[in-house]
Amino acid sequence: MKALITGASSGIGYEMAKYLDELGYDLILVARNKAKLQQMQDSFNGEVKIIVADLSIESKLKEVYVLCKNDDIDMLINNAGFGMCGKFDTTDLTREIEMINTNIKAVHILTKLFLKDMKKRNRGYILNVSSAAAFEPGPLMATYYSTKAYVLRLTTSIYEELRRDKSKVVVSCLCPGPVDTNFNNVAGVKFSVKPLDSKKVARYAIDKLLKKKLIIVPGIKMKLATFGTRFLSTKRLAKIIYKVQKKKIK
Repeated sequence: MKALITGASSGIGYEMAKYLDELGYDLILVARNKAKLQQMQDSFNGEVKIIVADLSIESKLKEVYVLCKNDDIDMLINNAGFGMCGKFDTTDLTREIEMINTNIKAVHILTKLFLKDMKKRNRGYILNVSSAAAFEPGPLMATYYSTKAYVLRLTTSIYEELRRDKSKVVVSCLCPGPVDTNFNNVAGVKFSVKPLDSKKVARYAIDKLLKKKLIIVPGIKMKLATFGTRFLSTKRLAKIIYKVQKKKIK
């Protein structure tokens, strides 16, 4: 069994890699941090192949596929992504485009390319990492919330196509709330609630993926929160999220 994980050098991606290594998977780890990837390669038990790549660059995505297409990938985990905070008219456009390319384009392209191969073999797992943000409007983090909504809708749409094709390929979408990773430092925010442990989230996500769960929301509080958003108008929800986000800005 072989798994390909993007954004594998830290946070949830790193913990997923550790867990899959324990489960006996050989790994292909993709990230920009070469030193951390090499450290993982040396410390894990199974076979580990590393690819250093910036997934905001489209040509690098295609390079990743070319390097891996003959590896008979059993599991693809699209985990790479980041966020940023601020009013939409003041945030840096270049950085936002980089975020869109990483959070959306990378997920879209890698899912499409590897899904085609998996469908031919009629087996495989794809886990796209979204966020609880996908269920809500996101004032003060508008671009990030929007990218995660795209990932959720893309994944659920592919799920129905596969179901109607009677394919055995499994697609799932992980939608965690705050997790104790480096995300908040990159995004420039501080969590307003206690974040979940990244190790627990990673293991919960893999277990649910293998059980063919479509939408994976770790933590009872976040499950209740995402369910509760169904009973609020979009305008009301946007007002609430704005107040929450404003408190989080560092």
